Formats: sequence, C-alpha cells, structure tokens
Amino acid sequence: MDTATRLEVINWLTAQGLTGVPENEILRGFCERCCAAGLELSRSLTIIDTLHPIFEGRGFRWNDRDTNEPDSFEYGSSNEGEAAQNWRRSVFHHMLESGDDEFRIDLLNSAHLDFPVIEELSAQGHKHYLAFVHRFGEAGTLGQMDCFYSNWLTRRHDGFTEEQIGALRDLIPLLAFTIKSAQQVDIVRTLGRVYLGRDASEQVLRGRISRGVTERINAVLWFSDLRSSTAISESISPDEIIPLLNDYAEASIEAIYESGGDVLKLIGDGVLAIFTGDMATARQAALRAEHRFRLNILKLNARRSGEGRPVTTAYVGLHVGEVFYGNIGSEDRLDFTVVGPAVNEVSRIASMCRSVDRELLASSEFCAGLDDEGRRYLVSTGRYALRGIGRAQDLYTLDPEIAASRPATKAYESYLSDEMSHP
Repeated sequence: MDTATRLEVINWLTAQGLTGVPENEILRGFCERCCAAGLELSRSLTIIDTLHPIFEGRGFRWNDRDTNEPDSFEYGSSNEGEAAQNWRRSVFHHMLESGDDEFRIDLLNSAHLDFPVIEELSAQGHKHYLAFVHRFGEAGTLGQMDCFYSNWLTRRHDGFTEEQIGALRDLIPLLAFTIKSAQQVDIVRTLGRVYLGRDASEQVLRGRISRGVTERINAVLWFSDLRSSTAISESISPDEIIPLLNDYAEASIEAIYESGGDVLKLIGDGVLAIFTGDMATARQAALRAEHRFRLNILKLNARRSGEGRPVTTAYVGLHVGEVFYGNIGSEDRLDFTVVGPAVNEVSRIASMCRSVDRELLASSEFCAGLDDEGRRYLVSTGRYALRGIGRAQDLYTLDPEIAASRPATKAYESYLSDEMSHP
C-alpha cells in the first residue's frame, strides 16, 4: 500500500468519524479499502470496553466470506465464570500481561500455543494472525475504556508481508481513534438516558443546558412509591436493600416506558414520571402503565417469594397539570425536571393512598379528562384536603369490580389496549 493509498484511507476514516457512521460500517469499509489496495485481509475483530450499566464492552467483526456471525456484539463482565476463563486464555489478555503491543502467530505452526481460538481460525483457512493493543493512557481512559484491541488475519500462504504489517501499524491507530470517538458519543447518550430519562436526555443533547431554560407544558404526572418500604428496610440486611429497590424500580420504569411515559426522577423508593402529547391519550397511557406495573409486581413478587425474599406493592398517584419543564439548579449542578404546584399535588395524592387503603388514586382533573368509557372504570373515594394544597378535591380509584370479576378485568384491559387483552 503506497503513501497515496494510505492517505486516501486516512481521509476516509476521518470523514467517517466526523459524520458519525456506525462502528461496524467503519470496520467493513476500512477492511474493503485495505483489500482493494492489496492488503489481502480475510478477517478482523475489534474490541473496545465501554461505560454502560449492563455491558462491559462492544466488538465488531468483518469477514471476507459470508458467516453466521453478527458484525457487532456486546459482552458482559469478563471477571467471573466462563467469560473470565475465556478472557484469560485469549491473545489479548496475554498481551496485556506481557506488555506487548503487537503479537504475530503463524497459524501453520501454532500447535504449541495455548490459545483456543487459533485452532478454529486455522480450520477456517486463515494462515497468519496479527494482533494489536492500543492503550489510551490515564487521561484518555473513560471507565473501563482503556484499550482498543484488534486482530487481523490473511489467507495468504506466506502471511502478511512486512510492508503490509507496516501499513496496518500506520492505519489502525486512526481506526482506533475513530471507533473510540463513536463509542464516547454512545456513552454520552447512554448516560443521559440512564440518569436523566429519555426525553430529558434528548433535550440536553440538543443543547438545552442553560440554567433557567424551561418551557410550560401540560402533562399527566405519575408519582409512585413502595408500600411499607421503611419497615421492610429495617427488617432486612443492608445488602438486601438495594436489590429490593432495584427490583421494584425496574417494574415501574419498564411499565412507564412501555406505555410511552418518561421517568424524570428516582427519589428513594419513589418514581416521578410524565406522559405528554395529547392529554386524553396521555391519561389512557398512564392508566395502561399503572396496569402494566401491577402485572410486573405480580411476577416480581412470585419470584422474590420463591427466593425467600421480602415482597411489597406500591402506591400510585396520577394528576394532570401545567408544569415548568427544563433546567433548574445552580451553574455547577443542574437538574432537568418538572416543577410547579401540580408536581407537589401528585406526590400528596400518592401519599393519600395509605389513608384510604387504595393502591391507585387519581385527581378529579385526571378523571374529568378521560372519555366516557374511561371514567366508567374509576370511582370516587371521597373529597379530601391535601396537605399543603389550598383546595380540597375528589380523588378516584379503580372500581373494585375490575379486580373481582374476570369479565370486568378483560373489559378494562381491552379499553387500555388491544394487546393488553392477553397479558
């Protein structure tokens, strides 16, 4: 590969990184251009750790022939179990332990090496294996993202030439930089969704980061918290408290997201969420989320009971009102959330569930905006003066007949959604 061709590949990689092309497409385009320039690649694998609540990292593959292997994948922790054993027997782990940046294997003469993948690659017709580890350094490390791993294979009988290896040495650092940049963008989006919520994250990433930048919106407000969570926490070991909160938070968040809502804040065992758009549709979506939440709790409690772990249920308050949605806080610490009297009101409504012994309470504003069929499923629990709220109002709950009668349950589920008719 001459200098002019290398420069073409460098310019192409730079353009892909600037335009945000997916990593698997970057690797495919890179390998195809190398092959067109006479580099004779037959396979490549690139791996980079990331910063994600579930996955340890991501990998990308390219092959010169069709295979059943996906061209991108995610992997979990390599610190335990079979994954740890496989990692410790890998070429990349050997390179980290030895401090090598480059490692070559003649696949025609590799029987003495204890790398399980080598035999498989040789059987596929590859002749020469070349691996690189590019370390990022302390300032360039983000979470576990501290290295870019890659391997390159050829079917050429005599293996890679020194000129070809030199070309890869020159080009792969830029490939690593391009993929690392793409992963950093993905990390920002992931952390935004996880810590801010889906819509709030999109708002921030679109540039709404100035303090005091808010908008007035009408929203259906959801506030939920766990029943008897304090008593349960005092009765179990400290290391059981977080799994308990996580289990029930997941049950609520999944239900809210599946129904089109957006979770804004986790407050201890409490969840604050909103449903926006057409208010009639948002009201129905909130009721659908509450129903999904109950189904999730049933499954969760069955599992936890089988494991001998404590179970509970949750209170949910629903309200509708105008709120300020945006950045609130100081210059050094901002929160993208909703504020306003309606937010205080929905938390008070949820807290009233204990007093009236109901798992769901909805405000009169929420109930009034439902269609005739929706209002048919709610019944008044009475008129109450909420703490800190200057007016009394009727609060509503689901008609007990819904839980007591299977036909009534099916009718309610049908109202919420056709697909909910078959839970």
